[in-house]
Amino acid sequence: MTSSPIDWSQWQGVIHATLMFIIKDGRILLIEKKRGLGAGKINGPGGKIDPGETPLQAIIRETQEELLITPAQPRKLGELWFSMSDCPDIFCHVYRADDFTGTPTETDEAVPVWTSLEEIPYHRMWEDDRHWLPLLIDETTFLGRFVFDGETMKWKDIAKGIVW
Repeated sequence: MTSSPIDWSQWQGVIHATLMFIIKDGRILLIEKKRGLGAGKINGPGGKIDPGETPLQAIIRETQEELLITPAQPRKLGELWFSMSDCPDIFCHVYRADDFTGTPTETDEAVPVWTSLEEIPYHRMWEDDRHWLPLLIDETTFLGRFVFDGETMKWKDIAKGIVW
């Protein structure tokens, strides 16, 4: 890929969002999204940060709403910055947890999908996921910046070992 078409030094996300990935016993808990941006795709639970919420509060709430579970001791491992042609720019905080309370349950927003770490269905996920999800699995902090035209990734840059 060539140089970035975006001046990232001036970039600010319009939508602030979160993603959660729970990894336990060699498996990762994903969701099949039923509605909204990415409906039909496999992803982690998450969504927009509400006014007055911290990213941590938002990811706990979103995981509770989408799967009826509460992640245990979530920790931030990444940030994703998306410049997209068909929606406002998105700044996403990415979290990982190694345990949870409750039973993952289908809701009107999502279907829980457990998969082994060796069989992650990247072919059903956003194109950028294959570039940063392995870092999250390895507990490496990261900052990913992506430019999308519709659902096609046009540019990417991933920095590793970021200190929050």
